[in-house]
Amino acid sequence: MLQVCLNGARTAADSGAVPMSPAALADAARQAVAAGAEEVHVHPKTPCGRDSLAPRVVAAALEAIRAVVAVPVGVTTGAWAEPDPVRRAERIRSWTALPDHASVNWHEPGAETVAAALLERGIGIEAGLWSGTDGAERFARSPLASRVLRVLAEVTDTDAGSAPATARALLTAVAGAAPGRPVLLHGEDGGAWPVLRLAGELGLATRIGIEDTLLLPDGRPAASNAQLVAAATSSAHGLPGR
Repeated sequence: MLQVCLNGARTAADSGAVPMSPAALADAARQAVAAGAEEVHVHPKTPCGRDSLAPRVVAAALEAIRAVVAVPVGVTTGAWAEPDPVRRAERIRSWTALPDHASVNWHEPGAETVAAALLERGIGIEAGLWSGTDGAERFARSPLASRVLRVLAEVTDTDAGSAPATARALLTAVAGAAPGRPVLLHGEDGGAWPVLRLAGELGLATRIGIEDTLLLPDGRPAASNAQLVAAATSSAHGLPGR
């Protein structure tokens, strides 16, 4: 499974290819799905470009995207969007439009509280376990571990040479913390393409998009999420062609 991560915490200051508004997110999602993406991950944003969990902001993004694609759509619950985990959970309970799933970074304070609120609403959880954090150890102790949709194994090592080894170490930790749970493996920036190729070799779900990298495999700036997805789905870059 290939997921497209449309924007992340990036803004227009990072690249003109970053979709911000609901309309831009919808257009990016439509093109990415046409290029081969099977799921969408998005960071809903306020008009000034800040990640937000506010009901009206989340609903606007979800409704725009779902009007043009018929694949699962997930959102972030990152602490940067709402630092107070109690407030974050309150936001989730007040959502008027529900995503199919949402990512919860297990190393962040209040992850259990946030995850419980998602489960109350019937929203699937992508358990974000980042390399370089104690997320896997915390997740191994969580009573909610068996209830997540999948583990989102996030390789934060941005060095192309060392990222695959970091990914393998993270996968070992994930296997101990969440035996039998589905895993989506991905990297970021310099590590994005090497980790994507590793995911292909291991037969794991993965993702690509403007959130994870602004560059194509050959180092050229990506013009769109669809261009990144097209590169990822080519057999030359580690995933089955479509």
